[in-house]
Amino acid sequence: MASLNFKGKSAVWNHHLSVPYHTLDKDKKSSLSGKDENENLLIEGDNLLALKALLPKYQGKIKCIYIDPPYNTGNEGWAYNDNVNSSIINDWIGKTVGKEGEDLTRHDKWLCMMTPRIKLLRELMTDDGVIFISIDENEVHHLKCLMNEIFGPENFLSELPTIMNLKGNQDEFGFAGTHEYTLVYAKYKNDKLVLNEFILNEEESDDWQEDERGFYKKGANLKSTGTNAPREKRPNLYFPIYITSKNEVLLERKNKTDVEIYPVTDGKDMSWRWGKEKMLREPFNLIVSKDVDSVSLYKKQRPNLGELPSKKPKSIFYKPEYSSGNGTAQLKALFGKKIFDNPKPVDLIKDFLTIGGNENAIILDSFAGSGTTAQAVMELNQQENTKGNRKFILIQLPETLNEKAQAKEAGYDYVHEITQARVKKVIERDNLDIGFTYYKLGPSIDGKDILEGKNLPTWDNFAKYVHYLATGKPIDEVKKPSNSWEIISKAKGTGVYLIYKDSIDELKNLAITRDWLEIIKNKEGKKIVYAPACFLDKEVLDEYNISFVQIPFNLFIRN
Repeated sequence: MASLNFKGKSAVWNHHLSVPYHTLDKDKKSSLSGKDENENLLIEGDNLLALKALLPKYQGKIKCIYIDPPYNTGNEGWAYNDNVNSSIINDWIGKTVGKEGEDLTRHDKWLCMMTPRIKLLRELMTDDGVIFISIDENEVHHLKCLMNEIFGPENFLSELPTIMNLKGNQDEFGFAGTHEYTLVYAKYKNDKLVLNEFILNEEESDDWQEDERGFYKKGANLKSTGTNAPREKRPNLYFPIYITSKNEVLLERKNKTDVEIYPVTDGKDMSWRWGKEKMLREPFNLIVSKDVDSVSLYKKQRPNLGELPSKKPKSIFYKPEYSSGNGTAQLKALFGKKIFDNPKPVDLIKDFLTIGGNENAIILDSFAGSGTTAQAVMELNQQENTKGNRKFILIQLPETLNEKAQAKEAGYDYVHEITQARVKKVIERDNLDIGFTYYKLGPSIDGKDILEGKNLPTWDNFAKYVHYLATGKPIDEVKKPSNSWEIISKAKGTGVYLIYKDSIDELKNLAITRDWLEIIKNKEGKKIVYAPACFLDKEVLDEYNISFVQIPFNLFIRN
């Protein structure tokens, strides 16, 4: 398989593994009480750190991901800020990424920024999970190569031209650009992967028929209407046609049984919409409708873009509702004033989530922006034909210079304030009983910090992380046990233990001791024990099936 090379690739390819785990600290003041408040999450902070923080609970649980990352146009004002141990990359830190020419490493920086995030997103996905990524021509080719390397080309599902502006962007040289792209990948493209069909209006779906030229349905009557319809206005379009017993349309009678019809409405002579030449040229686009007392002629309406009768999602994504102006109007309707230029329209995200999700899916957006994805989830849950219990997780990273300027203009200090306000406004508008929990990134669980006694996590936050390290699986809730052996969990014959205090003075005196062994020695199965020290020799550990992981030196070694 061909590979994509860029500056800094070797430094970032496994960077997601070295990103420290951060706790997520609840902001009660910014949260909203209600149903599913502990599952609907708004997270403020760097999305790379936030994605890593989600792993202990959500690894392998996210059914559908939608992201709308910076398009890297050179006008967005974003800066590379990841803490990567590389001399090349260290020179990029904090510098705004400019246009082609003024910034010769513009695409390298974007790929270095995206790589660890995409790798973590993949870890969070269910085995039948799907990811949708909006992008434009600046990075679509690079992104597809990167996704092929991380997900595998065999898991590519589609590259969807997504029509956002039928009038066209007049700034583009030579062409009026009407579309962006959406790349769609599965974690595993196999028999277990199911993409949902659009749920169409059944009556509309039943109207479609098929002939040798494709799909059609009954269109307008071929008799003209309006001020120019009378015969005297268009005399050349007043003439007889003949319908055979086989519903063929002729301009001359061949058999006595052929039925002669004129364009007459309520006894008045009118005109046909088509002339004789077109009727002869396009007989395949005519429908003959015979009633008891009359014969009518209609044209066949062939499907336009986005109207195909198949329920299967099309490879070109277009609906009038997808227009970027519609996204602006939807946000304005909630806030009563213009907030952002061209946020993604809710209808587009709802259709993505319909295709890639299900009624109980957890939906993740790690470039949340104004919060369109949360609104799409809430509205989908309310729709009669898709009612469900979908949950949303939104991460709003520090804004770009342009985003911050737009937020200020709208009367907000930061974009994440808009995200939170939008979710609340939709809940209030639709009288929903749901809530959400607002999190900020807390201190990192870092070996060096623990050694120095700085930023020590609480026992329960630390326990979630070591459980993930020990088992590779998230755990929803951990409360410090009242028993002295401080067990986190036990599953399939393995117990996970944590001997820890969030005080450096107490931490120095904690260890696996004979006294501790007396308490747990009769427990069956393997025991994985995280502790600052161990006063038992290897033979004793082996005898009681104990695996010792020293805090902090061996903390980040997966068992």
